[in-house]
Amino acid sequence: MRQWILSLAAVALIAGTTFAGKYNKVVSVGDKAPTLAGIPAVAATGDKELTLNLADAKEDVVVVAFLANHCPAVIACEDRLFDLVKSYNGKSVKFIGVCSSGPELADQDGIAAIKGKIKQGKYNITYGYDEDGKIGKAYGATNTPQFFVLDKNREIKYTGRLDDGAESKKTYLKTAIDAVLANETVEETETRAIGCGIPYKK
Repeated sequence: MRQWILSLAAVALIAGTTFAGKYNKVVSVGDKAPTLAGIPAVAATGDKELTLNLADAKEDVVVVAFLANHCPAVIACEDRLFDLVKSYNGKSVKFIGVCSSGPELADQDGIAAIKGKIKQGKYNITYGYDEDGKIGKAYGATNTPQFFVLDKNREIKYTGRLDDGAESKKTYLKTAIDAVLANETVEETETRAIGCGIPYKK
């Protein structure tokens, strides 16, 4: 009898445990997106600094992109990301960039550098600097670039890569955005983010 009770307790414990995703060890698809608020940012036009708050977004879909100016993998996909963002002009999709590099890389990844990148035409998104790394860690972000697609209820519907490389035969992010916009099921909900490790604040 005692063994049976212990077995039931073990099952209950396992059932009550929240498991993260296959690659993301902090959050999973279906989870409510962690808070994203209070970090300095630059508007997509590059001419205005503001405080970034996810709650201010009214669009049906929000894409949170973890980026870093210093990262070669991010630089390699800048044009593809720029074109993707542009393709959703006039649609209910908001792109938000977040850099979680620590202060050691502030000269390359901080607000001044972000503003410079936007003015150079490298980005057409609102882009914030998470110097303390709190937001990046809350999302379980490990690499740049790494993307999260949120629906109108701000639940995570996709996390992972932009695409499968320069040829973009598999457009993971675009496919996920289109599915959420159409209120359809995202077929491939998680891919492994490949790129530079995020240099969080030490």
